[in-house]
Amino acid sequence: MKLLVTGGAGFIGSAVVRQALADGHEVVNLDALTYAACLENLALVAGHPGYAFVKADIRDQAVLETVFAEHAPDAVMHLAAESHVDRSIDGPGAFIETNVLGTYALLQAARGYWQDKGRPESFRFHHISTDEVFGSLGPEGKFTETTPYDPRSPYSASKASSDHLVRAWHETYGLPVLLTNCSNNYGPYHFPEKLIPVVILNALAGQPIPVYGAGENVRDWLYVEDHAAALLLVMQKGRVGRSYNIGGENEARNIDLVRMICALLDEMKPADRPYSSLISFVADRPGHDLRYAIDPTRIREELGWRPSVTLEEGLRRTVRWYLDNEAWWRPLLERDGVGRRLGA
Repeated sequence: MKLLVTGGAGFIGSAVVRQALADGHEVVNLDALTYAACLENLALVAGHPGYAFVKADIRDQAVLETVFAEHAPDAVMHLAAESHVDRSIDGPGAFIETNVLGTYALLQAARGYWQDKGRPESFRFHHISTDEVFGSLGPEGKFTETTPYDPRSPYSASKASSDHLVRAWHETYGLPVLLTNCSNNYGPYHFPEKLIPVVILNALAGQPIPVYGAGENVRDWLYVEDHAAALLLVMQKGRVGRSYNIGGENEARNIDLVRMICALLDEMKPADRPYSSLISFVADRPGHDLRYAIDPTRIREELGWRPSVTLEEGLRRTVRWYLDNEAWWRPLLERDGVGRRLGA
């Protein structure tokens, strides 16, 4: 199967590309190479005979139509998105442009291509989204596929909008779509502005480790390679028009997560004092959702998927990867906005 993966030079997208090629698929990676993209994420597969890269912006429908015509994909896996909540607070316009208008342009290009091909039943448009569209949970309960949307940030609102567009293109035009909403991803190649890389890299630099508020916010952590496997499974076996929630079944308070990372660093790269002494509580960000948690019953019962990596094991792998790959992350620290407080 030939896959058109948008955002394939990003964190999750590159994991999908690597896994898809390992599974025997052909991949066309379409990416605009904005600030969080990194082709080094794909260095291990750059010479693969089944891999092609196209630098393009998903907002450019004319270019997208050319890409569809030239590469004739069997399926689209749409991961290209602006995704950093803090950046969305400071500059929401980019999120509307990419996540909403970009998804619209991609849907239109995909629909035209699919119709020109005779509306093949085997074609798939898989839209990858986030659990943040559901809003914030209290101490109990979990998000299901029928949880009402209640986005609280410009980022989550833009993703909710794109989800609605995808469903509308299925209902109105018959485009064969699939949707997935995932919990927080982590693992190798995670861009250095996100929580887990920030903790690791600030600790290694001997700098304060910022924790928003009192660190009581709870997230469900999903190892990125588990997520990539789930996405490819949904793409191949999911029911058209259906959504699937993908979670790691690994809930943790932010403060507990940070302390776990510090303990791993104490073990793997001891310093002259415990890394936890660098923890610094800072003012919370506006609209910070209290808790996210995914109920993955549907994907488990219908498709037989469940996460294989525990939080403890995943964090150990992640810390080790950052310790071993300074040549990857060091240049990224110079990119715009990395290392300074955003969304305050």
